[in-house]
Amino acid sequence: MPIVYIALGTNLEPRADHLEKALELFRALPDVEVKRVSSIYESKPVGYLDQPDFLNLVFEAETDLLPLALLDRCQSIEQELGRVRTIRFGPRTLDVDIVLYGVERLDEERLTVPHPRMQERAFVLLPLQELNPEYVVPEWNKTVNELVAELPANDLEEIWQYAPES
Repeated sequence: MPIVYIALGTNLEPRADHLEKALELFRALPDVEVKRVSSIYESKPVGYLDQPDFLNLVFEAETDLLPLALLDRCQSIEQELGRVRTIRFGPRTLDVDIVLYGVERLDEERLTVPHPRMQERAFVLLPLQELNPEYVVPEWNKTVNELVAELPANDLEEIWQYAPES
């Protein structure tokens, strides 16, 4: 079974609850076995800036599903948690991205893996680094550690580990 890395993001309250519910839904899938989950990170929005900060995490799973079937499951979970696609990069209850699918390279209309912008996104790379820092990303033939080292310093200033308010 291939190892996959899936990123979750949300910026509509209750943010942490959306992430937890999404993980519960993935754990309930018979053909996806969640292995490890990163810490939760908080980050400033990218693209459309007039919106709340995001919470993000990445989880590692094994699956028997082919990439497009996995994408269908991801989109079903987004919809179940109320995802409405209106503004590109806009506010959302949940965003689910397949970041890596084994060593596969896929470029189809509905899905590109590795995720085409993952090397630019601290909110994907830092959680992924927690899980597998030496993973060599096929598209760039670099480890996750190397991709993190190439991020601009100001990108790293706009992400931090999430600390829920007590």
